[in-house]
Amino acid sequence: MATPTPAPPQEPPPKLALLGTTPLSSPAVAGHLVCNPAIDLTATVGEAGAALLVWRAGDQGLVSKCVERGKTVDAIAWKADGQFLAAGWSDGVVRLVGLESSKAVHHIRVVGGRDGGGGGGAKIGFIAWGRNATGESQRRDRGLGKGGEQERRILLDGERTGDVAVDLPRELVFLEAETSLPKLSPLPAGGSGDDMFLFSSTASLESVFRPSRAEEADDVHVMVVGMTDGGIHLSINDSFVIGTAKPSPRGDDEIFHLCGHSSRPESSTHMLLLRPQASDGTTLYLVPMNLAFLDSSPANLSLLASKTTTLQNLLRYLKSTQSHMVSDWQSTRELPRRFMAGVEDDLKKLPNGDMTVVQALYHTVVTGHVYEPVKEWLVDTLGERGHKRWEKAVVTGLTSLRGLVHGNFIPALERCGAILSRLLGIARFHGPRKNIGFDEAQIMKLMDIVSCLMMVSHKILTTVMDELEYFNAFSIWLRLEIDKQGSSSVTEELSEKEATMDNPRVLSYIQHYLANSPLSVYFDEVAKEDYIKDQEMVAPGVSLLDLLDKQLREQEGGRPYMKVFPRIDFLLNYLVTSSSAVFDGIANAEKQGVKFGQATEVSVGAKIWKHDLWMGRPYKKDHSAPTFTAIVAEDDKSKICIIRTDVPLEASANNPTSTRACVLGLPDGVTIVDLEYLDDKSLLVLCNRKEEPRSVLLRIAYQSPHMLYQGYTKGQTPPVLGFNGTNSAGLGSCIAFSHMSSFTPIQMVVQRPSKLRGEIPARVCLLGRDKAMYKTYALPDDLDDGNEQS
Repeated sequence: MATPTPAPPQEPPPKLALLGTTPLSSPAVAGHLVCNPAIDLTATVGEAGAALLVWRAGDQGLVSKCVERGKTVDAIAWKADGQFLAAGWSDGVVRLVGLESSKAVHHIRVVGGRDGGGGGGAKIGFIAWGRNATGESQRRDRGLGKGGEQERRILLDGERTGDVAVDLPRELVFLEAETSLPKLSPLPAGGSGDDMFLFSSTASLESVFRPSRAEEADDVHVMVVGMTDGGIHLSINDSFVIGTAKPSPRGDDEIFHLCGHSSRPESSTHMLLLRPQASDGTTLYLVPMNLAFLDSSPANLSLLASKTTTLQNLLRYLKSTQSHMVSDWQSTRELPRRFMAGVEDDLKKLPNGDMTVVQALYHTVVTGHVYEPVKEWLVDTLGERGHKRWEKAVVTGLTSLRGLVHGNFIPALERCGAILSRLLGIARFHGPRKNIGFDEAQIMKLMDIVSCLMMVSHKILTTVMDELEYFNAFSIWLRLEIDKQGSSSVTEELSEKEATMDNPRVLSYIQHYLANSPLSVYFDEVAKEDYIKDQEMVAPGVSLLDLLDKQLREQEGGRPYMKVFPRIDFLLNYLVTSSSAVFDGIANAEKQGVKFGQATEVSVGAKIWKHDLWMGRPYKKDHSAPTFTAIVAEDDKSKICIIRTDVPLEASANNPTSTRACVLGLPDGVTIVDLEYLDDKSLLVLCNRKEEPRSVLLRIAYQSPHMLYQGYTKGQTPPVLGFNGTNSAGLGSCIAFSHMSSFTPIQMVVQRPSKLRGEIPARVCLLGRDKAMYKTYALPDDLDDGNEQS
């Protein structure tokens, strides 16, 4: 009798290499763990949701921490190029945090904002980023045919080269005139509002004002934010808001929450996974969202978004600069005003009764006689210490104001002028027939306001320099009088100083600057009735620059004038308001191209516990794309249902939606912990099992021909296909983790390989059960070897 041949011993699964172990000083909130796509950074939410934390794997630990007092983080996501981390806070604002600092670079209000983003207690529930190629770039590549990228790399004389990219019309479109202008200087830290620290360093300035480059113009980054009131908020190019739309999968007013998103660069359609608010958790809806403006924007979308975003940031920079300018000007007036108030009351007690400080000091300079209250004030109240404080307040404030105007405000206005000139060219080129969202008249109005601000800035600069010069003479005289009145006799040294005194300048300062500086014309507040009356004079077709010039001439001549127009706050607010109208027009024009397709109901007949969504490569022949929804039911965590839906990408497409499904059953004792798609080939599933190794990673080749997708009926599951990861030929493989002693993962984040900032392999990030440590593992390059593709 033949002895049966024993089965060969099962080989242990290969192990992933450990890239780093990072202890978390603040335990992470479950579900809020995201990896940067381009560099080795991981973001978590800690301190019970009140802090946004960024970590680097290994011993370097915490990189940055962002806290908004009294607010919590509801959702986080990295931008596709790794440049920004988007965090949705409980106040309804998405704050984009750059890599350079923990301060928010952009603030995007998505709930209760002017774009109709909702309100009434709505919050941010989901954030996702997508990278799309513009329709213009795709048309250009199709026109060039094979080797299109190489065909563009030619010199102007026709000589071929592999090093120089010269597409003359394209290079002219993205020619950056702003780079020839002086760089913007950092502002002092402090102030008020969200931007109080944003512009205070060179690094943060460079992250905010990144030049638009031709090589990056083929991509548009879209941020999709889901709110708890059912709204889907869209923005592009970091912070240019498109607006909010509300899908209705069942054609009623029911609220659906965004819980999944997937997109591809080559398609303008994004796939959304929506969950009904009022449901038992057994059903999801797959809804295509077509962003037609990515394909058919009349103007170059990348250029338009880049310029308008830069203009928005320049307006924020100007507002911050103006805030510092007002603060510096007020500091030059506050202390001297307090000093002079002390002697004003004593002067009123003199026989004439109506003498002011200006008259008393003018009298002293001209006659040499000092009234007794003035003498007591100079010696007892002011003295040497008071004089030094007065001098420091005025000189420091005026010098800082001069620097802000010359080094910050005017350069920012020059950049605004350059951008508005480009927008004016776009408006004139496309004309009123193409709906680009703004017209020539609107841009001309903005340029008129910028010209007014430039005129006022130069007036302020001239006035500040004059006031500094006259104050220097006054300060020398004031110190001399303090010394004279405080000594019992006039010394030879005091006599020599008095002989060299510039009395005309002293008298000019006392008469024109001491009590009321000429700068008050530009900085003082205006009565509300004057504000309303003067503002009504700004009529369509009236040149604001001519009107301002006339009012300044009236003011300089001592005649009545409109007090509102020279005010820098009025002009800047008017510029911001008029610019907002242009931004809204562009956003509304693009928003008209946002369309939702037919919804597909996705259900497995049980409460859904985990799910993930992946949009496959579109089919050119029928304009559809395979979309894969992986679902794990709450009552059976050993099965994975993968639903494949071929979704039409265009609303006008005639081909119906086709849906099939496949269910994979795992061996006994194996339970699913988490799952996420890696790419067009692999679905990665984190599992726990009874035997060693306890934690393993299953790779499922979900597009393999061996995956038996069958007819799908919502609420039902097809027959189960056995999968153990070791002998399931063509379905995938099983991988273990190294260095897993006493570490039990509860969450997994998968990231694809990247070359954007150096070579980074595909990786898996695991959060431990105690939420106080995460481990990062590298995925091998040959993960998909040996698996055929359908």
